[in-house]
Amino acid sequence: MKNISPLNKVHELGQFGNIENKNENEIIKIKEIKNIYIYQVVKFKSSNKKDNELSLDGLSYPSTLKVNSNDNTRILWMGPNNWLAVSKKNLSGELKNNYLSNDFAVTDISHSRSIIEIQGLNAKEVIKKGSPFDIENLLKDNCSNTVYNGITITIDNIDQSLNKIRIISLRSFGESLYHSVTDACLEFGYEAI
Repeated sequence: MKNISPLNKVHELGQFGNIENKNENEIIKIKEIKNIYIYQVVKFKSSNKKDNELSLDGLSYPSTLKVNSNDNTRILWMGPNNWLAVSKKNLSGELKNNYLSNDFAVTDISHSRSIIEIQGLNAKEVIKKGSPFDIENLLKDNCSNTVYNGITITIDNIDQSLNKIRIISLRSFGESLYHSVTDACLEFGYEAI
């Protein structure tokens, strides 16, 4: 079965919007994160496992609104006893061996999500245009669930100094979210990469 990117029909490479007379660092960069594995890990209330005993791909599980990461994997806190693991690696073997069904519900949701990454000087301004969330207080390796123009999203702050932010949504809302985000970027100018 062929993996079809959620944004394969809408993400067109090139420069758009107000890009004239702007430096390269002033233009927002937008890209789709694709060919990635996404797992939801939920610990049952009846489980005797302690959060500080859990690890995946060498990472401990983060606490409230935090993200733990290495070069391949990011683990996002999604709620009490609920995490999202986003990885370049297929972690299904490790999850199957270490997360027994008596203690955890592990679901591969790789094909059900759309991920847009925006980066640039005005990336947070783009988020402000569609979300009531206080993006200014979201630090590096922090995440939060919110909405963007009525679409439920998860925001993951990858790098504070570069203003690099990932926006994760359900795949079915991916195109609408993409159009909404790129429309908000037109004022600043953006490059789809």
